[in-house]
Amino acid sequence: MNREDFPMLKHNIIYFDNGATTFKPYCVIDKMCDYYTNYSCNAHRGDYKYSIKVDEEYENTRNLVKKFINAKSNKEIIFTSGATDSLNKIIFGYFKNYLTSGDEVLLTKAEHASNVLPWFELAEEKNIKINYIPLNADLTFSVEDLKEAITSKTKVISIAHITNVVGDIRDIKKIIEYAHSLNILVVVDGAQSVPHMKVDVQDLDIDFLAFSAHKMCGPTGVGILYGKEELLNNIKPIEFGGGMNAMFTYDGIRQYSNLPYLLEAGTTNIANVIAFSKTIEYLNEIGLDRIHKYECELKEYAIDKLKKIKDIIIYNEKSESGIIAFNMKDVFAQDLAIYLDKYNICVRAGNHCAKILKDELKIKNTCRISLYFYNTKEEIDHLVEVLSNPNLKNEII
Repeated sequence: MNREDFPMLKHNIIYFDNGATTFKPYCVIDKMCDYYTNYSCNAHRGDYKYSIKVDEEYENTRNLVKKFINAKSNKEIIFTSGATDSLNKIIFGYFKNYLTSGDEVLLTKAEHASNVLPWFELAEEKNIKINYIPLNADLTFSVEDLKEAITSKTKVISIAHITNVVGDIRDIKKIIEYAHSLNILVVVDGAQSVPHMKVDVQDLDIDFLAFSAHKMCGPTGVGILYGKEELLNNIKPIEFGGGMNAMFTYDGIRQYSNLPYLLEAGTTNIANVIAFSKTIEYLNEIGLDRIHKYECELKEYAIDKLKKIKDIIIYNEKSESGIIAFNMKDVFAQDLAIYLDKYNICVRAGNHCAKILKDELKIKNTCRISLYFYNTKEEIDHLVEVLSNPNLKNEII
């Protein structure tokens, strides 16, 4: 689907590492070059036409993102450097002041490092407690599992919409509905969901959402922090400088800007923010429902083919996203990835930044296939052919 739009695909590679980052279409690359070539000025700084052009393009992206996730207001869309930055701003800008000693945060052991380490740091600083929602044998959890994990001290649940190793799609709407009935806030890591399926923050009633542009055909160095306006009004910036202040005086009197600029200190990644507008338009044109349906078809096709390979171990056969975690019996994951690279097949190997998942998975490293709409069944066929090589283990050794 739309393969002709991606210059990287001209390099004769099979790219199955879309969970790490995605390729960029020409329209996004061209938009970035257009900024650098024709109106390369700062944003929200100048009163001349080229700077005003930057402002218009920059805010156009914000408006497109607002519509893309169906936020109520542009004030709820904050540009960051990525999902990691967004989560840190949420955790240290809001929850550092919201939580008190003894309060509890619920995570799962399938979470990405960016949704674990900031909480560890805050727990140490504020004497709050980290607990985990138990995972089932298939590494998923249900609302019933969540109910069992919640205590009277639980104040926030912070989980991925789609996990980056298991690839399970959590029922965020039901989770949030139950959490809100107990006055528990919910932070959603949308890094693996927003690029692949429709995420409506109002319908899901999400409190905070974080995601990255580069995982959805957008530029690197751009992320989104979404928060309900009433919550963002109580967030404190963790970065201070130009662009986020209205005034300050020599004796420390200062007045900070309103949302969203309050949380966008300094010169942001202007070119890439502007180019992100083309990403949103591009995905809207294809249609997220169409993308999700196609990826599910690819996943089903891949699982059916992979299961026929001798010595393959698949860890998440029934997950509904385009992520497949697997190993070959008696083959180290990184060695298998290097072997596949000889055939121009790109997969991820390792713990995938989910280092405590090994407690549940019972193995530290896996190979991961993560599909996107420009992948094909023919590419999967070639992967299966290479993995079916009877001399695979000998070639690796």
